[in-house]
Amino acid sequence: MSLDVEALRAEFAILAREAYGKPLVYLDNAASAQKPRAVIETMTRAMETSYANVHRGLHLLSNEATGAFEEARAKVARFLNAASPDEIVFTSGGTDAMNLVAYALGAGEIGAGDEIILSLMEHHSNIVPWHLLRERKGAVLKWLDVSDDGEIDLAAYEALFTERTKLVAITHMSNVLGAPTPAKALTDIAHAHGAKILFDGCQAAVHGRVDVRAIGCDFYAITGHKLYGPTGIGALYGRKDVLEALPPFRGGGEMIDAVTTEAVTYNDPPHRFEAGTPPILEAIGLGAAVDWIEATGLDAIVAHENALRDHALEELRALNFVTLYGQAPDKAPIICFNVNGAHPHDVSTILDRSGVAIRAGHHCAQPLMKRLGATATARASFAAYNTHDEIGALIEALRKTHMMLG
Repeated sequence: MSLDVEALRAEFAILAREAYGKPLVYLDNAASAQKPRAVIETMTRAMETSYANVHRGLHLLSNEATGAFEEARAKVARFLNAASPDEIVFTSGGTDAMNLVAYALGAGEIGAGDEIILSLMEHHSNIVPWHLLRERKGAVLKWLDVSDDGEIDLAAYEALFTERTKLVAITHMSNVLGAPTPAKALTDIAHAHGAKILFDGCQAAVHGRVDVRAIGCDFYAITGHKLYGPTGIGALYGRKDVLEALPPFRGGGEMIDAVTTEAVTYNDPPHRFEAGTPPILEAIGLGAAVDWIEATGLDAIVAHENALRDHALEELRALNFVTLYGQAPDKAPIICFNVNGAHPHDVSTILDRSGVAIRAGHHCAQPLMKRLGATATARASFAAYNTHDEIGALIEALRKTHMMLG
């Protein structure tokens, strides 16, 4: 199955607009992807025909909204190959999912002197919650180095474990280098040492199949807005026995079993972790995004993205004024680079005037920037709707940028 990219692009109305009088070339997908018509229409239809609060109502609209909301949970479970929808907790995004785990584990399992292993290429969303736990409970953070291309030395990883190691929190795919990590091997080693493992899957779930049961991980976090869905929604996969042992993250409606003036008992997972009115429309939109990905064909999307990656790398390598970061052969279509002698913010600004939208900065990965010897980089990241002609537009805009700044 191959993609009809032009037909696919017609599903994204925003791609028809111009930026500064030039055709829009949107290459900031690792930050947030555009939304297909199917997602927008599904959310609009839910607002127009079946909106009500979920779970607690007995009337028609509440029942319809509850059904759509829980169907979305089942879709996410299927997308990740979870054993049950009960292993999927809806959150406000990947950041919220990882904070949930940090808070819940910190409430009981992780205390002073207990160790958490992180890699140097983590997004800040998978660093700061653990620093908060270090500050609050005295946990110890241990850091795993990576190669220039984002590869992990499994022997060095295993050497970090001690009898105090409680958790590994690690990306499944770098948002800077695009490098995937060996999830199954990392999980097996963590479990052999009696530690739990959490994967930040916010990039990996976009660019390949994720099978949490095959990986065997304890937690897996994703976000909706990178998956062609809306903002304000994400999901935490947690193995059922692991979730059942965790205390609540927040208090409020829905997460309770019974409340009296003297005590409170808590609901079963996943509702134990979903206090208050949830992001109903956003969850329905995420379910629609999963439907869209599956109908389009994830394997076809990945093949197209890999072809774009290879083409873009070939063209960028031919530019003698560009420095590339991260060239693992199995990397995602996420390409960080710098134009020699130019600040990436200036590069991004000039490209923007050519209609080319890229990212510039430290990409919420300052420890990795320090490891790479860069304060910031430019980043072009590709999605299902990008084309080879847009790579040509990127290269042409970079040549102009070099002439202006060189």
